Amino acid sequence: LLLTADGLPTLEAPVLASSSLGGQKTASTFVLDQPRCVFTNVSKDTVIWLVVADPRAVPDFDNSVEPGGPGREFQQFLNSTFAYMTLNTTILNYPCPKNPGDITVLRVGSETRCAKDKKRPTCNGPLPGPGPYQVKFLALDGSKPVAQTAWSEPITLSTAQPSGNIPVPGSGHSAGMIALTSILSILFTILLAGLVAML
Repeated sequence: LLLTADGLPTLEAPVLASSSLGGQKTASTFVLDQPRCVFTNVSKDTVIWLVVADPRAVPDFDNSVEPGGPGREFQQFLNSTFAYMTLNTTILNYPCPKNPGDITVLRVGSETRCAKDKKRPTCNGPLPGPGPYQVKFLALDGSKPVAQTAWSEPITLSTAQPSGNIPVPGSGHSAGMIALTSILSILFTILLAGLVAML
């Protein structure tokens, strides 16, 4: 547990969910573990926000800027703003310890409906490129920051391959396939010749 220059406790950084779940990173989303058992000394009505940032915004990030306010809109991300806040929920939704069998992950970038809706500046919209991105969780009591995690390591998304580079099954012809085709063609010709001779 560390204290930052602004006096906030800084907790363990977010991490990507296990790759065994599948879809850990796509071209516009990634999956994080929920911050279970991280914010243990905050009140029950504390709201936990996820901050998604371009690494350029990390050194000077201001925790006091209102979520969704000027400079924090998802719709302006990587244009006029380099960080936004999303996926807000109360600490009650991150119980500790987690129940066995619970899938305790968050998919960042999964909402497409609000991606262009300026009335939803805290939209969890698709990420605009491969990144890298850095994330942290920020706890707000009303509008007052009370705790935060450290920033994650940079996260780079998967990139789509050009369609011309994707191998298509059966598009290549092996030497064995060519030989088999040739033999079958010869046998068919012999069989056809035999039938003509019989007629």
